[in-house]
Amino acid sequence: MGKETTGDGASGWKPVLGLSDEPAEPGAARLDWRERAAMAGTVAGTVFDQPEPAELIELTVIVPARNEEECLGACLESLVRQSEEIFELGRAWELVVVNDHSTDRTKEIARRFAGVTVIETGRLEPGWTGKANAVWTAARRARGRWLLFTDADTVHEPGDLRRAIHEAERHKVGMLSYSPRQVVSGLAQRTLMPLVFSELALAYPPTKVSDPAQRIAAANGQFLLVEREAYRRLGGHATVAGKVLEDVELAFTAKRRRVGLRFRYAADAVSTRMYRSTAAMVEGWSKNLALLFNNALLLALWRALDFLLLFALPILAVELWNARLAARSLAWLGAGWILALLWVRTLVRFYARVAKSNFPFVDCLLAPLGLPLFVLLLYRSWFQHRVLKRVSWKGRNYGT
Repeated sequence: MGKETTGDGASGWKPVLGLSDEPAEPGAARLDWRERAAMAGTVAGTVFDQPEPAELIELTVIVPARNEEECLGACLESLVRQSEEIFELGRAWELVVVNDHSTDRTKEIARRFAGVTVIETGRLEPGWTGKANAVWTAARRARGRWLLFTDADTVHEPGDLRRAIHEAERHKVGMLSYSPRQVVSGLAQRTLMPLVFSELALAYPPTKVSDPAQRIAAANGQFLLVEREAYRRLGGHATVAGKVLEDVELAFTAKRRRVGLRFRYAADAVSTRMYRSTAAMVEGWSKNLALLFNNALLLALWRALDFLLLFALPILAVELWNARLAARSLAWLGAGWILALLWVRTLVRFYARVAKSNFPFVDCLLAPLGLPLFVLLLYRSWFQHRVLKRVSWKGRNYGT
């Protein structure tokens, strides 16, 4: 996802790869990102350390995979089905799986699919995250005019690859990112995930993210489509090598380098089951929440207050209605109704916020039950990032 930034450091915006970091002028979206870059006097960056292919194909799809035997098969099946006569896998586009030192059957599963290229990621150098290292390994040898970075836990709707390219070209952007439909199971996921995604929807409205005049940026690495020259201008994943949220950092750079960014919820294109267990969900959001929200502790306090109001107000109202002080029974009854009305107002406002998560109606109704876990994860993420300055993911530890 993403967040808002005011620059790379205390001195504000600074140029990288010779590209202007000044905020775009109002109305700049009407121009192609290449035209805007040319007007700013920018030059293409040089980030690939090998010659360009003699002939480019339409698309390279890159799937990093580390111990993904539970989900990789469904992902690749949905991608391979995209091949058709006018968009044939192996001729018009390529599909590359990067095996990131998996110890399960990930590599074996990937090799079962005809037309899929399986490569091994290079050694993980200090200062690199595993995912950035894996996708950079593939990106440097990609032959596509467009590069799609997508996760192994995604499932793609028929035709979404071609439609995504057409959407990016229609909106004249160099980067297009989708927020997939989230598939959840179990009470913990069904109550927590709507809370997280409603906060993300409120913090990073897609209309603002997609507006070149706004500094707010967001992206989702589960579906990140980048035009080849735009990727070159951004410096590739080498520029976000050590970032835990490399997709977010690339979105920042896309906004600042004027390559054009479009972001939207895309249930019509892709779905994902982010976590296969509660333990993985706890580890994943502990890694991400403090980076996604500027003040995770303050947000935790507000959501704790929500929990208190949603569950304490009706109890207090009933106690007042049942008051046995006859001389003041009408006063107690009136106070009870006031608390009941306050509870209804709190409930309506809470549901209106959670409904922005794009989760089903029942999951949004269950969301109050997830508030304690959400508060705990916000605090845990803050503690890991601000105090321990270390997070873990898939058996690896990263400094923050």
